[in-house]
Amino acid sequence: MPVLRLIAQRLALGVLLLFAVSVLIFAGTEILPGDVAQSILGQAATPQALENLREEMGLNQPAIVRYFQWLGGVLTGDLGTALSNRQDIAESIGRRLGNTLFLAFWAAAVSVPLAILLGLLAVRYRNGLIDKAISGTALASTSLPEFFIGYVLIFFFAVKLGWFPSVSTVYDGMPFVDRMRGIALPAAALTLVVLAHMMRMTRAAILNVMQSAYIETAELKGLSQFDIIRRHALPNAIAPIVNVVMLNLAFLVVGVVVVEVIFVYPGMGQYLVDHVSKRDVPVVQAVGLIFATVYIVLNMIADIAAILANPRLRHPR
Repeated sequence: MPVLRLIAQRLALGVLLLFAVSVLIFAGTEILPGDVAQSILGQAATPQALENLREEMGLNQPAIVRYFQWLGGVLTGDLGTALSNRQDIAESIGRRLGNTLFLAFWAAAVSVPLAILLGLLAVRYRNGLIDKAISGTALASTSLPEFFIGYVLIFFFAVKLGWFPSVSTVYDGMPFVDRMRGIALPAAALTLVVLAHMMRMTRAAILNVMQSAYIETAELKGLSQFDIIRRHALPNAIAPIVNVVMLNLAFLVVGVVVVEVIFVYPGMGQYLVDHVSKRDVPVVQAVGLIFATVYIVLNMIADIAAILANPRLRHPR
């Protein structure tokens, strides 16, 4: 079947792309300046101690050998051991990844329905006061970087009003209400970052469909503007909307680094930054590969959803 063949092609392309990304991640960490062994032992380390540590870490082996050893470990679920604290990376990432996904889930649960609703309202009242207010606010929100939004939220809602904590501390066994209060500000920052883009793309996709002939036919039948948008425009604009939603969901997981650092949230982003400062190369490689995998998988899902939703993509000419 053509659909199954297209899906298989997308999956194969995703695997190939992930392999290429793994090569880039490993090569990028290899060309970083400095010496991992030196950063661990300090400036007072003797040459013999440095040589022994490099041999223990396998740093004396050729890069190509170390790459395939690392890739083989990744394929078997072994991400290695952190150089800075000798902890198992997979175990440490498991806890951190759960925190990041929890934060991203609630940010998505708020931003996705709200973006679609605001996009529909902007189309329903296009060129009117509501449309201009929504579009203007979205444009202003898009223009502000996430670190600025985060600091503004901390200043007003944590420092001035004291409603939420400025440091988002979460831990195992934490009550659900306390956990939700702890992630309120970082989730709000992420929501404001992705909401505007999704809303503007939703509005643009529906407006593009509104120019079609069948929309004019529906208008001539006497259907209300809301019914036309809900029953005819939105279903036919769902493919580009799904694409932009998936891209922003990927950003919610991959782009949380800045937000997690600002709020000292114990997620993947904070974990990555902590070990970058320690020059812990295996951790950087593992986290980078996980971020790349999430991004590629969500893009593949968006691509496959677009193929299933749009018959024209199943039969390219």
